[in-house]
This record gives sequence, C-alpha cells and structure tokens, in this order.
Amino acid sequence: MSYEVFKYPGLNLGDTHPEAHNAAETMLFGFWVFLMSDAVLFGIVFSTYVTSVHATAGGPGPHELYDINSILIQTLLLLASSFTFGMASLAMKYKHSLPTLIGWLVLTLLLGAAFLGFEVHDFMAMAAKGGIPQRSGFLSAFFDLVPLHGLHVTAGGIWMLCIFGQIARYGLDTPAKLGILRLALFWHFLDIVWIAIFTVVYLGGLA
Repeated sequence: MSYEVFKYPGLNLGDTHPEAHNAAETMLFGFWVFLMSDAVLFGIVFSTYVTSVHATAGGPGPHELYDINSILIQTLLLLASSFTFGMASLAMKYKHSLPTLIGWLVLTLLLGAAFLGFEVHDFMAMAAKGGIPQRSGFLSAFFDLVPLHGLHVTAGGIWMLCIFGQIARYGLDTPAKLGILRLALFWHFLDIVWIAIFTVVYLGGLA
C-alpha cells in the first residue's frame, strides 16, 4: 500500500502505522473543517465580549473580579497538558509502547481536570462578589465566552475517557489511533483559544 509522507496537517503516522496513516487523510481533513466552524463560534463570542467589556451597569468589573494568579496557574496547566498530549502522540507514533501512551494521556487528563477545578473556583469567587451573568452585559458576555471554552475542555476529557475504554476493549487499533489524532488537534486548538482568552479577556481587562 503506497502513501505520501505528508498528507494532512498535524502528526502524520507515516510508515510506522501505514494503515492508520492512509485512513487518516479524509477523516482528519473533515475534522479540520469542524475546527474551523468551532473557531467561527469562538470568534462570535469574542466579538460579543469585546463590545460589552465596558457595559458593567455599575456592577463589578474586571479589576474587582479577576484573580490573575489563578489565571496564570490555569494557563500553565493547560499549556502543560498540550505538551503532555504531544508526548502521547509521539509515543504512539515511535515507541509502540501502550503503557507510555496511556501514561501521557492520563497526565493530560489530570492537568485538564486541574485546569477546570481552578476555573470553577474562580467562577464561584466571582459569584460571591456579585459577578453573575445577569448582573451586566459585561458579565453576560464573559460567561458566554469563558465557560464555553471550559465546556470544550470537559468534552475533551470525556472523549479521552471514551478512548481509554475503546483501547481497553479493542486495543490500539486503527480507529483508536485516529481518535487520538483527532483529539490531539482538538486539545491543541483549545490551547490556542485559551491563549486568546488570557490575552483579550484577562490581560486586556486588567490593563
């Protein structure tokens, strides 16, 4: 079976996994299309936030509500989880070691869960200060954008658990490899979106 070395954006499995490499071309292209549609969604909520950031209606604003130390921790956790997912992808391609692959994925999942834990804590702290969605246009836009990203991270974590179950049931077969490749794109995409949130929402709000 012939194949090209570079068929699609992202990690190419190449001659180490020729069957999965060939099967990934169409599927990963379709997943890139999905990610572009998701980027449009985030673009819409970003624009809503930017136009509403000063609409506090006399309520608390970014300086009263944002905890930059917690946000920095969340950023480091998510960046670290993107690194560990990259290591998992490389382990799948080169090492042919299922325990190594699972270990990196479990670490990624734990980092993602820690990120969500800090985020939920921040939301609760904001609510205690009166920062609830119905208080102002600013807070409505904030809770339209930032929790949407958190929901995506939650969905990615659930997806990862499903892949664990798939591997336990069927082994690291071609569908499992393709699932990991797609989830890797999704996870790195969320990392990019978070960098935008960190810059526009938090740094921009506290500037």
